Amino acid sequence: MKKNLLFVLFMYIGLAIHAQKAFQLTSPDGRISTHISIEKELSYDITLNGRQLLAPSPLSMTLSTGETWGKKPLLWKSSRKEVKEEISSPFYRSTTISNCYNMLTLSFKGDWAVEFRAYNDGIAYRFISNRKKIFEIKNEEVKYRFDADHTVTTPYVARGTDGDWNSQFHNSFENTYTIAPLSQLNKQRLSFLPLLIEVGEDTKLAITESDLCSYPGLYLKSADGEYALEGMFAAVPKQVKQGGHNELQLLVEEREEYIARVNGARAFPWRIAIVANEDKTLAETTLVYQLGEPSRLTDISWIKPGKVAWEWWNAWNLGGVDFKTGINNATYKAYIDFAAQNNIEYVILDEGWAVNKKADLMQVVPEIDLPELVAYGKERSVGLILWAGYYAFDRDMENVCRHYAEMGIKGFKIDFMDRDDQVLVDFIYRACETCAKYKLIADLHGMYKPTGLNRTFPNVLNFEGVNGLEQMKWSANTLNQVEYDVQIPFIRQLAGPMDYTQGAMLNAVRSNYYPCNSEPMSQGTRCHQLALYMIFDSPFNMLCDSPTHYKANPECTSFIVNVPTTWDETRILQGVVGEYIVTARRLGDTWYIGGATDWNARDLTIDLSFLETEQYQATLFCDGTNAHRKGSDYKEVIYIQKKNEPLKIHLAPGGGFALKLEVK
Repeated sequence: MKKNLLFVLFMYIGLAIHAQKAFQLTSPDGRISTHISIEKELSYDITLNGRQLLAPSPLSMTLSTGETWGKKPLLWKSSRKEVKEEISSPFYRSTTISNCYNMLTLSFKGDWAVEFRAYNDGIAYRFISNRKKIFEIKNEEVKYRFDADHTVTTPYVARGTDGDWNSQFHNSFENTYTIAPLSQLNKQRLSFLPLLIEVGEDTKLAITESDLCSYPGLYLKSADGEYALEGMFAAVPKQVKQGGHNELQLLVEEREEYIARVNGARAFPWRIAIVANEDKTLAETTLVYQLGEPSRLTDISWIKPGKVAWEWWNAWNLGGVDFKTGINNATYKAYIDFAAQNNIEYVILDEGWAVNKKADLMQVVPEIDLPELVAYGKERSVGLILWAGYYAFDRDMENVCRHYAEMGIKGFKIDFMDRDDQVLVDFIYRACETCAKYKLIADLHGMYKPTGLNRTFPNVLNFEGVNGLEQMKWSANTLNQVEYDVQIPFIRQLAGPMDYTQGAMLNAVRSNYYPCNSEPMSQGTRCHQLALYMIFDSPFNMLCDSPTHYKANPECTSFIVNVPTTWDETRILQGVVGEYIVTARRLGDTWYIGGATDWNARDLTIDLSFLETEQYQATLFCDGTNAHRKGSDYKEVIYIQKKNEPLKIHLAPGGGFALKLEVK
């Protein structure tokens, strides 16, 4: 009799769960909610204080078996969990990050589930497969629906032909932003992430992803017939050929009919919507890092972030030397000397040290004696980083890492991947893991946006995927880089660190800028460049200009080289997307504050009451009286700053300021 009663009870519970068609999950602070509906399709929305931001949007995954998870789903069980914890965040914005969220997992018949998380700054979800057998995913449905023609700030893929998605999947993930209503977006062009949607009442949604492991990256495009963005993915390469930049890439000639092959039970990438009713929330969020896979490394004591003297941007130019500069030992010894004199941790040997068009990192050009340079750097406490093209690194990865680690090289700048399909993402994970095995740091260029990889592999210190200062070498004066500088802290940087490569000492106001490959300049003022060392996350941070220019500007150079690259605390004090930003960072008792503006002059009043100590010795670099016409004009002021006295400062067009506050 008892067995019969238990059977009836379990059946009743099972039917009750199956009958439930709606769930709600709310953030810990109660402001943000998602309502999940299980009808003919699985869908969710996002609300802020009861106001709907994201209209009900479907999510599904179509398998090669013919099944579609998310269509006519049969719920099996649900579970909830509340998490409050602190997670370690070495080499990032702060020592630790508060990781608090509410979680709902919906498990369905067919061995699959969807996990939702609600944070105080966003909603995230991911699919989970509990199957052990191998199968392929033909497509994943990712859609963001809206009830009005909202404005989007989006980075289009800059390469390929309109409507030819395969040609667009090969790209460097670098572009400025296009701002347009949903209805006016180019339906024939992909957008890469992150991107931003204004959803009314000063509220914005930022869309991106995290934990992109063995899966293609998400692109979005304008959906037909509705105010919506829909996802697209590069399918798995079927046939590739060597080619591209200096024969250092693998170009996809044909793709499979599926986007990913699944080899066992696994969780898939997180789809993230960051919710911000003030712009500075976008610049503050760490959701991508929080949702990244926890570190696979047990020992990170050997990982050393720091600054890098870089020769490529300034075209190996040195003045006042008695040798011909270029890719040779004499030039690199001069860069090592400069680094040593200024306590700069690294010098990079960018493209050119390995024999060109061989895709073989074991073939070094005769002008370079690497063991000699390593020894020269070691004597002066300067480590060397080697540039590596993607295919050259991939084809001989283990041998290359072992050989150069034994020589004393400290890491690699890996470049020109220019894809994010499953095969390429798998390469990135192998590269990070192999570098870690040989205690090598990694700087990833030609690379898709960060997706929490710096949490999984802390030896990955930086990522490109940004329209950085290198663009000044060749871009026409129609490029508004100064505006871009005050957009990316709110958009691209929310995904993770940026190897933007700031530090230009030749600085041009808007009317004076022109592209110059061999002696490039920045747009905006000198203090705008200084401010970027505080504004941008960059634990592996370049000094892009020539040692000759830095020696001619000792005040600015001294300030730059003493700015830390990792922090105990980061605060966004003020900011509006595309207009200006003020960022404060602390290491120990010392604060650094940087502010930058677009091409509009700006007067700021900055509240400093958050400071712990009553007064500080302040070193302020601010735009000079004539910075509006001569970008390099600045002044340095040393004074006493009290916490109860706001900082009032004027920023020239394209200007900025950099402030150091020390306890004395």
